[in-house]
Amino acid sequence: MLNFASPAGANMILPRYHINPSSIPGAGQGVFIDEPVDRGSILIAPDAIPRTWPLEQIEAMPDAKELLPATVRWFENHYTISTEWPDECYINHSFAPTGLWHLGFIFASANLDAGSEITVDYRHLLGPGQVEDFRDAQSGERIVGFTWKESLRTSSQTLLGLIG
Repeated sequence: MLNFASPAGANMILPRYHINPSSIPGAGQGVFIDEPVDRGSILIAPDAIPRTWPLEQIEAMPDAKELLPATVRWFENHYTISTEWPDECYINHSFAPTGLWHLGFIFASANLDAGSEITVDYRHLLGPGQVEDFRDAQSGERIVGFTWKESLRTSSQTLLGLIG
């Protein structure tokens, strides 16, 4: 039996926050910050990542269909599996996100007020060409994973713009 659980007490969300129903139609729960955060500040930082797997290895697992929704790309072809659904798993998708995913960190993409929902562009988290099971709530467009180079290039350029 593989252990996908994060160690007890692991918390990746840096500002004070709470979980509430998402402002995104059909998204379920969302993560909302309880304090203002400046543009370019880290919202989420990797903490206690026990292991990464190549996507092909995850797809070959007998329960791959159940594991893929809990799978997140960290770098190149290395993914984590979070079946315990820690609070950061309630961060929802947006093509106009409040957070920028970059190498496992999420940076505030603008000055965020207390009460802002943290969202990210899931195309950075998916495998190349992997299609999310749902569509973007605003545009209705499919959410299709970036290649590693596309993810790294776009997130690096955006981060540079945020921090100058």
